[in-house]
Amino acid sequence: MTTRRLFATLFSESALDDPVLLDELEHSCRTLAEDDGAGRAWSKAHGYRGYTSYASLNDLPQRDPVFGDLVKKLNRHVSAFARECAFALARPPKLDSLWVNVMKRGAVHSGHIHPHSIISGTIYVAVPPGSGALKLEDPRLAMLMAAPTRLPDGAPDLQPFVYAEPTPGAIFLWESWLRHEVMPSEAKDERISISFNYR
Repeated sequence: MTTRRLFATLFSESALDDPVLLDELEHSCRTLAEDDGAGRAWSKAHGYRGYTSYASLNDLPQRDPVFGDLVKKLNRHVSAFARECAFALARPPKLDSLWVNVMKRGAVHSGHIHPHSIISGTIYVAVPPGSGALKLEDPRLAMLMAAPTRLPDGAPDLQPFVYAEPTPGAIFLWESWLRHEVMPSEAKDERISISFNYR
C-alpha cells in the first residue's frame, strides 16, 4: 500500500539573529505604546488588553528607521518562504502593512485570517514566560464531518490544531488564508510582537 501526504500547509519558523536590533525594536514598540494616543484609544474601544498600532499608524518603516531595518530583514525571509511555497510571482512579495502589539496579561486575539494578503507573519520581540502560543487551525476543519478525533501522539500534520510557541526574536510566517489565533497570555510582563502582511 502506498500512502501519500497531500495538500501541504507550510509554516515557517526562523529567527532574527540581531540582538541589537531586537533591543531597539523593543524600545521603539514601548515608545509607540506610550505616545500613540489614537492607538491606545482604539485598543480600549475594541477590548484589546494592551496596545496595538493596527488601526492608528500605517507608516512605521518610514516613521522609525528601526522598523525600516526590520523590513529589510523580513523581505529576505518572506521571499525565501514564497519560493518554498512555489508561488508563481512576477516579482517578490511586497510589504502591505506592519503593526505593533503590546499585550498585557489576559490578552487574546480570537481566530481570524488576513484577507487581501498572500503571506502574513509575526516577529516576537519580548516573550515573558506564559505569553501564550500561536494556535494554527487545519483549514479543512469545517469539512471533516464524521471524522474521528486524532490520537494526541499522532503526527503533527494530522492534528486539527498546531501550537507554535514563540521565543524572543522568533519569526513565524504562514499563508494569509490560514486561520490562527493568539492564546491567552498568562505572563506577568507585557508580550511584544510586530505583525505584518505581504501582498
